[in-house]
Amino acid sequence: MSDLRILIVTDQGDRPETGMVIKLHEAGVGVRVLCWEDCPYVRWLGDAGVPYEPLRLAGKRDRAGTREIARHLDEYRPHVLHLLRKQPIFNGLAAAKGRSVKVVLYRGIVGNVSFLNPLDWMSFLNPRVDRIVCVAEAVRQEFLRLGFAGLRIPPDKLVTIHKGHDLNWYRDPPADLGEFGIPPSAFVVNCVANVRPRKGIALFIDACASLPADLDMHFLLIGRGMDSPDLLQRIARSPHPDRFHVLGFRSDAAELMAASDVSVLPSLRREGLPRSIIESMSYRTTPVVSDAGGNPELVEHGSSGLVVPAGDVGALADALASLWRDRDLCRELGENARNRIRHDFDVAETARKTLELYRELVPGA
Repeated sequence: MSDLRILIVTDQGDRPETGMVIKLHEAGVGVRVLCWEDCPYVRWLGDAGVPYEPLRLAGKRDRAGTREIARHLDEYRPHVLHLLRKQPIFNGLAAAKGRSVKVVLYRGIVGNVSFLNPLDWMSFLNPRVDRIVCVAEAVRQEFLRLGFAGLRIPPDKLVTIHKGHDLNWYRDPPADLGEFGIPPSAFVVNCVANVRPRKGIALFIDACASLPADLDMHFLLIGRGMDSPDLLQRIARSPHPDRFHVLGFRSDAAELMAASDVSVLPSLRREGLPRSIIESMSYRTTPVVSDAGGNPELVEHGSSGLVVPAGDVGALADALASLWRDRDLCRELGENARNRIRHDFDVAETARKTLELYRELVPGA
């Protein structure tokens, strides 16, 4: 049993961070969680016996929320305050001011931090921060490159810990794609993302549109913003617009990924470790990703998927065509992808490395 006490503040949470918290609790670490009351995975915490209390922050400067975090700091007296997500970081750092507690932040994407941005001095550049957990080495390297007028983030503040998963979380049965008019024999490629310029969705559509018409492929576009006028116009100009299925946000995205042959994420920049690709890999769906950010840390080219240069429409089209032509290779890569998640992105290992970080910050506890 450890004497360590950790206060973790998040918002709606996700499976990997909730799983990590439970593993820490099972290891005997004293963990208390503040999160949204309707967090999708709050039941997991309750079932595992992890103490948690509701906290819903109204913004980056929520005075009532800051006071609530401060109350827990004073009552629980944790050794470490671990802040996940944007609003918990701003309010948690404000609450920690003047209090004796180590502060750990989480960063899940590459870039968008600047020494010239005053808000970043209230978060990742705040001298009060003891460690920044980077979800991918690409995130850490970007922090190391950051600087202005001799100012740098000390390298010992930065640590890479991949988010871990458990294959037992991914057991949804494949969806019946017949409801979208997709024949059972079709080769199905999905792209799951909320549309932002850096996600490269237009590039994905252009790559698919450039494929020969005799390749019996169908394309699923899943996520918020997929029905934007620009994307719909690109699809309409395609030689085979009937093969594109714009589904938008879907609560059954996992089942749709499980029913696909390939998952694509053509990010142009700033990618961390994309959740949609990890979930696809867990279902043996072969990933094709760009080399942006942390993507190559997740997908090993030619072993657990294919990696193409960011922004290269032709390379992406060639990768899809090669998998269509060699179904055995596609299946092999999909199986290897699942094994990569099992062996190299395990939630127990994430918890172990996180506990190691805590003990480094609080030796003897």
